[in-house]
Amino acid sequence: MTTKKTELAVAALRDGTVIDHIPSSALFRAVHILGIENMTNGVTIGNNLPGSRVGRKGIIKVDGVEFDRDVLNRIAVVAPTATINVIRDYTVAEKHPVELPDTLIGTVRCPNPKCITNNEPMATRFDVTDKSTPILRCHYCNHCVSGAEAEII
Repeated sequence: MTTKKTELAVAALRDGTVIDHIPSSALFRAVHILGIENMTNGVTIGNNLPGSRVGRKGIIKVDGVEFDRDVLNRIAVVAPTATINVIRDYTVAEKHPVELPDTLIGTVRCPNPKCITNNEPMATRFDVTDKSTPILRCHYCNHCVSGAEAEII
């Protein structure tokens, strides 16, 4: 007798963070933003999984880590549809979407080589002009960059 499996078998987290609904094209940028490649904790990364919100999606599960909300919100630059689930004792203790603030300071590098932030020791500052498909405008030189093209620092 055969049974049809309809779910992926991935170990549940006792404590940690799950980041879901990441567009597949942004998954590895999110991994880099979180610094997961340097962690020794258990990490599960799923890519090109079926999703209802963004078509094919990615998911990141990190065992034993609760990321700072500011770090998680950096993901909103590249994946504004992402959802954060904080797991405590095998239960979802918190669930919220990533939030892109109105201003990003020291988060994105300005692509304009003539911008003062690329020639002087100062933090970048970008105003978010569109949150749904992130468009960022440099406060100093007015150069615009999309979230998909933004270089996160």
